[in-house]
Amino acid sequence: MAAMAAAIGTDIVNGSLMPSAYQPLALQQADPFKLFNKDSEMTVLNDKPWNIEAKAHLLNDAVTPNEYMFIRNNGLIPQNIDSSAWELTIDGESASNKKTYSLDDLKSRFQQYTYQLTLECGGNGRSEFNPPAKGNQWTIGAVSCANWTGVRLGDVLRDAGIKEDAVYIGYHAADVHLSRDPSKEPISRGVPIKKALQDETLLAFKMNGDDIPLAHGYPLRLVAGGWPASASGKWVNRISIRNKEHDGAKMGGTSYRVPCEPVAPGAKVEDKDMCIITAMPVKSLITFPKSGAVIKKGKTLTIGGHAWAGELEVNEVKYSVDFGSSWVSCQLSKPTNRLAWQHFSAAIPLDATGYYEIWAKAIDSEGKAQPMVLPGWNPKGYLNNACHRIAIKVV
Repeated sequence: MAAMAAAIGTDIVNGSLMPSAYQPLALQQADPFKLFNKDSEMTVLNDKPWNIEAKAHLLNDAVTPNEYMFIRNNGLIPQNIDSSAWELTIDGESASNKKTYSLDDLKSRFQQYTYQLTLECGGNGRSEFNPPAKGNQWTIGAVSCANWTGVRLGDVLRDAGIKEDAVYIGYHAADVHLSRDPSKEPISRGVPIKKALQDETLLAFKMNGDDIPLAHGYPLRLVAGGWPASASGKWVNRISIRNKEHDGAKMGGTSYRVPCEPVAPGAKVEDKDMCIITAMPVKSLITFPKSGAVIKKGKTLTIGGHAWAGELEVNEVKYSVDFGSSWVSCQLSKPTNRLAWQHFSAAIPLDATGYYEIWAKAIDSEGKAQPMVLPGWNPKGYLNNACHRIAIKVV
């Protein structure tokens, strides 16, 4: 307490009543890296709410550790959480009965599963769109692939009872609207019932074998890999089974929607002509070496990275050193499980001195490949899956 008061520069009024392990807001705002146990190379895009991304080279691990995992928030992180009192309620028009489960109920009554699941913000890559799109200007680091442990959402929904007219689920959570108005939800999105019932869609309480960090949804979150990460609600305390498309906060307008048909850059699109983003597109990321690396002539450059494809598997990853004029196949691993990213590598001979660009292109199991240039413009700058590039100098 004395150390925190010294750091703030004054006494903490009612400090004796402060929950254990809580860090005062003044300190939270002062050092987000310590607050969230993030590497200092992470980039803070916003602090109201907190939004933090990684750089490509930080994501080299096969399984993303907390220190390199992006944070995407729409509201304020809940405080004073008591996991022993945490409850999840299942309700909605298509729920047979309203039913409530404690965290212990979920852990003891249902079989637990662990999956490695790719989560990517729908706006990852937004900064490259022109005309610029509003929102956090993510570059390439709003993606992760951690191990998540929990119970299958489908098992819990079936236990609660699902009516035949169920078509969607919507999540509700404990985060606080930026206005602090308790009647407003910062975000309440959902997925079709088919996605909710997939084996890999979890109500998770562990990340990489430990309790989920607060910033990532402690004590309970939804994880629906392969779809925009906004579908994987954090701090979940209620799931509504709907007989219609969920209509919660950030489900309408331009939120996590793209034009149903291609539009000209900068065009205004009517809400009725916008479609909800479902599975994320095929994409790859070169995580080694760091862009800007310098190597000696005659040395072979080894590259590595990850590739993913929403609901699909990646069939091939290729690299180019001549600005996309020709492509060479990389070695590519199979996914650890469905919806996990895959790892690729290649040994590249660079015989001449000078500047090179290494481009990577992934191709999914349906034959769709990453575009070499920006894909179709959209009002909120979603789904940028253009080829990733790094710069190399040979001396």
